[in-house]
Amino acid sequence: MNKVYNPYEEMLEVLEQAAKMLNLPESDYEAVKFPERELKVSIPVEMDDGSIKVFEGYRVQHSSSRGPCKGGIRYHQDVNIDEVKALAAWMTFKCAVVNIPYGGGKGAVKVNPKELTKNELKRLTRRYTAMILPLIGPEKDIPAPDVGTNAEIMGWIMDTYSMFKGYTVHGVVTGKPVDVGGSLGRREATGRGVMLVTREILHRKGLPVLGAKVAVQGMGNVGGTAARLLHREGCKVVAVSDVSGGLYKEQGLNVEAICSFLESNNGKFLKDYKENGVTHISNKELLTCNTCVLIPAALENQITADIAKDVKTAIIVEGANGPTTIEADNILADKGITVVPDILANAGGVVVSYFEWVQNIQSLTWDEEEVNRTLEKIMIRAFNEVWDKAKEKNTTLRMGAYMVALDRVVKAKKIRGVFP
Repeated sequence: MNKVYNPYEEMLEVLEQAAKMLNLPESDYEAVKFPERELKVSIPVEMDDGSIKVFEGYRVQHSSSRGPCKGGIRYHQDVNIDEVKALAAWMTFKCAVVNIPYGGGKGAVKVNPKELTKNELKRLTRRYTAMILPLIGPEKDIPAPDVGTNAEIMGWIMDTYSMFKGYTVHGVVTGKPVDVGGSLGRREATGRGVMLVTREILHRKGLPVLGAKVAVQGMGNVGGTAARLLHREGCKVVAVSDVSGGLYKEQGLNVEAICSFLESNNGKFLKDYKENGVTHISNKELLTCNTCVLIPAALENQITADIAKDVKTAIIVEGANGPTTIEADNILADKGITVVPDILANAGGVVVSYFEWVQNIQSLTWDEEEVNRTLEKIMIRAFNEVWDKAKEKNTTLRMGAYMVALDRVVKAKKIRGVFP
């Protein structure tokens, strides 16, 4: 019988494996197994009909050893504290693997944002910001968008924080609108990072980018951007999906048309999309279709052991956080499928969030070309370090990434020591 999925326990299991491969004594990484802070808040919101509804919210700071905590805020009806703890820990390792001076944090509200009006969503966001206010700030914990949140919501958080401070504080969040201190290139950054590491792993495997068959699960900001950019690089995107199901076309989908359809028809799903030669498929069929590259870019716990047995791709690039369970990971490794792990593959977002924060602190702006050029430099450098570590230890890219990241976190903790 399959065990109940707990993302935090899965993270700890991978952490232990990486620590053993690095021959670290337990005392070196014991503190990394526990979040530094966990805050749970109740968020009363006046609904448009005058009633009061109370929502549950969280903010978890996993580690500040390498710098301020950094991590998104998720609005989702199924979120729970273990998920937020896991996401915060993954942020610690994500920032370390790309070697930017941040630790990991994450926030969430248990809500389906689609069920709220815009004014209800704004009141929820402002009250949540007030409730976590003691924890956040440009020098200690910097939120960003995640599932169910966007640039507009980040703008509301920045404004709320600024009202409490009495002056404008751009650097309290990243991923906000460009007109209020956001960075050019931030919205596309995670998907662009996925494209860059996909291109790099194809090169490393001696496979052509031109014509490479790609399937993308999740056509939100990350998956949609990755699909569009890989299409422009010459890949053949044969399958895409969202919560309503998927599309498949052996000759390649018209990705630009699909993205335009989703962007211009707010509230429309792929089940409503029509194109000659397109077959409508399930998410399971997408995950198990015959491709060169599979990009899970939806939520965690998508590639389970049952799914992994039927996966027919050569390479998986994890656009989402934690999409592959440990059981599935072992099955994929036995099948010779290369997995580029989430803490490397989707780190483009936090890298450009770092750029945005730097621009805010220095009161300057970079042009988009500079943002994209510097992002590519950092992502390729991180990929090479992970690849080399995995080869050195004769292990998977996931273990390579965790070893690179854990080594940096442990070194920082040892230099700083344990207070008092």
